Amino acid sequence: MNVKEEWIQFILDLQNDICGALETCDGKLKFVEDEWQRMEGGGGKTRVIANGNVFEKGGVNTSVVFGKITEAMRSQLKTPPSGGGGAWFACGLSLVIHPLNPFVPTAHCNYRMFELYNNDELLDRWFGGGTDLTPYYLFEEDAKHFHQTYKNVCDDFDKDFYPSFKKHCDDYFVNTHRNNERRGIGGIFYDYERASGEHDVKFWMNFARACGYAFIDAYIPIVEKRKLTPFDESHKHWQEIRRGRYVEFNLVHDRGTLFGLKTNGRTESILMSLPPTVRFEYNYQPKLGSEEDKLLQVCLKPKEWV
Repeated sequence: MNVKEEWIQFILDLQNDICGALETCDGKLKFVEDEWQRMEGGGGKTRVIANGNVFEKGGVNTSVVFGKITEAMRSQLKTPPSGGGGAWFACGLSLVIHPLNPFVPTAHCNYRMFELYNNDELLDRWFGGGTDLTPYYLFEEDAKHFHQTYKNVCDDFDKDFYPSFKKHCDDYFVNTHRNNERRGIGGIFYDYERASGEHDVKFWMNFARACGYAFIDAYIPIVEKRKLTPFDESHKHWQEIRRGRYVEFNLVHDRGTLFGLKTNGRTESILMSLPPTVRFEYNYQPKLGSEEDKLLQVCLKPKEWV
């Protein structure tokens, strides 16, 4: 297989395996698949789960799309191709899982490859991705487990990756309009990584594969540990307040969401990331010293977990 075929197969396999792990964890529902086609080229598989034992709403999406570079797309690319014309190809997996229980964190991950062409000539290729955690109540042992899992993966490839990608994640998932409040406790995030003499294409593909499958090891044990924790309406209230912050980030700041909406992406798949219920209460502040405040303080100032 060539690079493109190998990447597509990896993404589709990862979708199957993550969905299987999440279904086993939920124990009630199966993902429902919506296969779609894109008029300009390509398509994807949107898989959603809703109202399960554990997961209130979730989606694990894959897309394999391509087309001609438009001016709208050119303006959204961080490193736009020079000159006119050109074609592009993108393939990736994106997932967001919103749990029912407020003591179980929301999780997000995304791994993708993007290529640019001039006629049939490959001009550029880059990789990006990451996984991050958004808890509503802070359990330090869970945060440490999550970060340690990804540090172990990163260290297997390059010892410099984890501190760099952890900082990139902390600096990216930020509601700058909310006093630089982070969406959650972070994870890793990397983007626009290209093959080099030190790290070739195979290296970046293997790294994405290791990170993608690490999601199962990083997230599922936390879910299993917390999914039966008793909760009441006060806990759900705080969960929905924090979900509101999640919505704000995705609609105001997230590059992937904005890129998709401004380049004629599939709206239903893009907005799948939004939680089912949220609250926007004027100037809501948790009680100082409370468990809710403890979570907020970590979001205001990122912490080194490992």
